[in-house]
Amino acid sequence: MNRALATASTSDTARAVARLAGASASGVPCAPVRDLIGRDDLAAAYAVQAALTERRLSAGARVVGRKIGLTSVAVQRQLGVDRPDFGVLFDDMACADGGTIRGGQVLQPRVEAEVAFVLGADLTDGALDTAQVRDAIEYGVAALEVCGSRVAGWDISLGDTVADNASAGAYVLGERRRTLDETEPVDVVMSMSVNGAEVATGKGADCLGDPVEAVAWLARTAHDLGDPLRAGQVVLSGALGPMRPVSPGDTVTATLSGFGTVTVHFGEEEVS
Repeated sequence: MNRALATASTSDTARAVARLAGASASGVPCAPVRDLIGRDDLAAAYAVQAALTERRLSAGARVVGRKIGLTSVAVQRQLGVDRPDFGVLFDDMACADGGTIRGGQVLQPRVEAEVAFVLGADLTDGALDTAQVRDAIEYGVAALEVCGSRVAGWDISLGDTVADNASAGAYVLGERRRTLDETEPVDVVMSMSVNGAEVATGKGADCLGDPVEAVAWLARTAHDLGDPLRAGQVVLSGALGPMRPVSPGDTVTATLSGFGTVTVHFGEEEVS
């Protein structure tokens, strides 16, 4: 992405923000926002995302990292897009390994398995190439991302999902930490199951060719947007296979060779 100006008007951008914020607050998915900001106007979409982020920060949320989306060809085909995107991870999105996502916490949840990294150094300047990123990564873990869409029926274009914080919902980090000297992410083999039945497979190379390359893409993009990656942040590097929908009562487990397993349960919908 570059710094090209958005073509959407300020009023249309504000209406998109209000529409997505309303869906998040009410728990009722909304119509897509591409009628307001376009399908592929990334400048407008990231402007909406930034405004929604500022709302969360003003309400007391804290940024703890980023998520990279649409890195897997399988997921791109599912959603009809052809490039990655990114969103923001907030502190209240984290769920402990083996923990439970409460009913209604994530709208229209879908789960994908990936490698997550924790940074040990800032990525604020320099070449921001693969070598620098590898040096900056403190360790990696197996992870589950619980994607969620504020847009009804997941009827999304690239602009819709970018505006909607890259369809971020929640995430779970495994407990086995591995440095890049111990486990090479590109060689990882992944299997994900729902209630004991395998529903997705993949490998490290399915994530933009290498999960570390995905982080390098994010580092350069975040730098260009003036909000670089920082030490201590979590980076979800992107799916190694297709997303799968989940329902209340489901249990999802992913196994990533070298990184071990990670599990999350989904609670029953709360009755008001």
